[in-house]
Amino acid sequence: MYVKALYFKNFRNLSDGFIEPCENVNIIYGDNAQGKTNLLEALWLFCGGHSFKGSRESEFVKFGEKQARIRVEFFSQNREQNSELVFGSNRKEVYINGVQKKSAASLIERYNAVIFSPEDLTLVKRGPSARRRFIDSAICREKLGNALIISRYNQTLNQRNALLKDIYRHPELKNTLSIWDDTLCYLGSQIIVRRLEYIKKLKESAEKYHLGISGGREELSIGYLSTTKASYGENEREIFKSFSDNLRESQKEDIKSGFTTVGPHRDDFDIIINKKRAKSFASQGQQRSAVLSLKLAEAKVLSELTGENPVILLDDVMSELDRKRQDYLLNKVRQYQVFITCCDLDESLCDEKSRKFFIKEGSVS
Repeated sequence: MYVKALYFKNFRNLSDGFIEPCENVNIIYGDNAQGKTNLLEALWLFCGGHSFKGSRESEFVKFGEKQARIRVEFFSQNREQNSELVFGSNRKEVYINGVQKKSAASLIERYNAVIFSPEDLTLVKRGPSARRRFIDSAICREKLGNALIISRYNQTLNQRNALLKDIYRHPELKNTLSIWDDTLCYLGSQIIVRRLEYIKKLKESAEKYHLGISGGREELSIGYLSTTKASYGENEREIFKSFSDNLRESQKEDIKSGFTTVGPHRDDFDIIINKKRAKSFASQGQQRSAVLSLKLAEAKVLSELTGENPVILLDDVMSELDRKRQDYLLNKVRQYQVFITCCDLDESLCDEKSRKFFIKEGSVS
């Protein structure tokens, strides 16, 4: 897929207007705090309506205005399509090909993108929640059903946690835990199976990319760390049983702590370089190579699973990489439509097919 045009009105600090990118490399350049990342955020929001920066919807609306509107025209599934998102004080409005939808999740399987940001380069060193978000974001963009399962799991988890806090004060409620446990295990086992399947595919591609980045000197491996003792090759029924058993064993601790201590919401995945944990032993350069490998693999796997190349968004990430890693990254993403933000226009990023956009104080030219 590729973006044909992006329109924006009252969105963040951007002056009302539009861009018509090329199908290859698009460079968005200008000083810091001018609106470059806001353009990428607008492109990303059509992946499901959530900001990669964790921003609230109210922050999308330009100060002093009541409503923000962004519209994308794109080619996907062998036809031209469009979508519009409207952010206001009440709720978000979503339109796909002129038809209003209940949520932006309806765009999943139609529109896809992969974001590279400076924050991603710290993925190895950050806590488990960042790595869980990385996996879940990818599998949610793969299929709408996955997003619905994760949403239902989180709702059930919140209900169980609320009950755990009540049980501490009212022990007679303990017998009602089973109501939530079965649902939690049913949904959780589906999430774990999908994560394991995804990581298996991600691992295969990431290993190859990392060998290329390191010149064959380093081997990358990924392993899933399950609090439910789930392992590769197990089906949903087997994982349901192990999750259920572990949930019963942890019941006393859960009641004491007031939250659920086992489940996919507590899982992690390990990144290994040359048989050593990257989090503990990798240099900064090795960590960045590992993350680049994972992100490139994410794009490749999404392309294979959905049958559509995702749009690649590189948000000021080039300045964080040395020339060797820059060249490797650019070489691997040229098969996709790419958007790159940078402060200074680097002609080495461009070719005769590239399109350049200068942005100053929110105005794009």
